Order: sequence, then C-alpha cells, then structure tokens
Amino acid sequence: MSAATTRSRTPDRLCAEAVDLARAAAEEAAAPGVVGEHAGLVSEGDRVVTHFFECGELGYRGWRWAVTVARASRAKLVTLDEVVLLPGPDALLAPEWVPWSERLRPGDLGPGDLLPTDQEDLRLEPGYTGEEEPPPNSAVSEEIRELAEAEDADVTPGTPAVQPTPLRGSLTSLAEELGMRRARVLSRYGLRAAADRWEEAFGPKTPMAQAAPAPCVSCGFLVPIGGSLGQAFGVCANEFSPADGHVVSLAYGCGGHSEAAVMPKPPQPASPVIDETRVDPFPLRPARDSGSVPETDDETAELGHS
Repeated sequence: MSAATTRSRTPDRLCAEAVDLARAAAEEAAAPGVVGEHAGLVSEGDRVVTHFFECGELGYRGWRWAVTVARASRAKLVTLDEVVLLPGPDALLAPEWVPWSERLRPGDLGPGDLLPTDQEDLRLEPGYTGEEEPPPNSAVSEEIRELAEAEDADVTPGTPAVQPTPLRGSLTSLAEELGMRRARVLSRYGLRAAADRWEEAFGPKTPMAQAAPAPCVSCGFLVPIGGSLGQAFGVCANEFSPADGHVVSLAYGCGGHSEAAVMPKPPQPASPVIDETRVDPFPLRPARDSGSVPETDDETAELGHS
C-alpha cells in the first residue's frame, strides 16, 4: 500500500484552525492590503493543511495566496511551511510561452538585427560541396590542376592569402567564378513555401486579380525572373499598381494592365495653309476718318512722287 493512500483526507483540526497564522504569513509575503478573504482550505496529508486567501493585487484576477501549515505528530504547535501565490480555477494567466523563432513574423527584422537560421532548416539544402571528382581527361582534372598551380607559382609572387581560396582548375573555382558557390541553397520545400506565400499575397485568388481585365502574363510591365520560379512568377514594374516592386503570380492582375485600356493618341491640328500667289495689303497706320486715304510713311511718299 502506497503512502498516499494511508494519508487522511480529513483536515487536521489544529491546522485548520490556524487561519490567523496563515493570514499573517500571507500579509508578510504580499504587499499591504492585497490579501483578501479566506477562500477555503485543503488537506495535503497528515497534519498538513493549505489555506487559501483571495488576492486583491491588480493584474492577478482569480489568483490566491496559498499558505501551508503543519504540525508534528503529538504536538499542539502549528508551524508555517510555505507561502506561494497560485492561480485559481478562473485565474487570468499569461499565454503559453512560444519560442522566438515561432513568434517571428514578416517585417519584424529591422536594421542591425541578425536572424540565425537552423542548421537543419527545411527551407535550405546544401549547395555545391566540391565533392564531385572530374574524369581524368577533363579540363579540370588533377593533372591540369597541378599544371595550373605550377604556372601560378612561377608568375605569382608573395605568400598566399589568409582566407582559403579554391584551387585553380577545380570545380569549386569554376562554381565560384559563375557565382554558384553558396553553402546552402533553397530546397524544394523552401521553393514551394515561397511560391505559396507569394501566391497568397499576389495570386489569382485575390480580389484584385478577380476583378482584373487580364492576367499579368500578358502585361508589358511584368519583368521576368530566372530559375524554376520564373515559370509561375515575375516582378511588377508598374509604379501605379498595388504590386509595384513585388513578386506576382503570372495569373495575378490589376487595373494597371498595360493593354487593359489603351488611350488613343490626341488629335493633331491641321497644318496652316499659306497662299503665296497673292498679296494682301496691310496698312501700317489706321485711317483718320472713313473718307481719307490711309497715311503712308515718308519713304513711301517719296517713291510715289518719283
């Protein structure tokens, strides 16, 4: 028979009566005036009783001060065991703790912040490892590498750099020259997760795409992207579009489609017609009265008299 079954569930009388002792201990541990009414007791075992007092401290709704008292066998003196603040059945509790990696949301990363990635991140997979061995007759074989290193030793003075560099003529150096030497690259899971995320923001099921006159695949403002994701996504380059600068699905669309509503060219006015076969008289000075001849300048008068 276990020790738990031998304990009496009936509270010890002397321990149950030690309410004043328990209250004094709770008021000593708590701030003044936050220990409320006695809220019951529970038997913890033989001659061990816990008294509960309501907590009036702000922010601890439903919490209780738990004061445990006990007495020795055949002793009449009740002593204090411990004082703790415990949540009750309807207590206001803080939400369950979540690791920072699960609390992080897009946009939380600010200038100077570092976001470490897990070594076993499912979104990533190892990139080029350099473990592939070329065939003996390859241009990057071991023999060609040795010849290249010997040539470098003849023409390159000084000591080698501190940072390790890939051997000339190796696949690693070729991958570095092509910009492909990365420790890890996106895995299929990472590609699929990115595609799902982009399609949710700028995909065919969004209200904007549902009301669009045509999809982005036929829009002149769509900038294609490379890689496997380029088969389903591009970048919007329309400054008036809500997706400007964002990766959009080829099935996305908006009212800024380049061919949705092409404005006609404004009408050009006709060129002026000049009749060069006749001369229209134009007086230099207006006539003084309706019956007089328009005045002419002195030079014109002299030419008339002559």
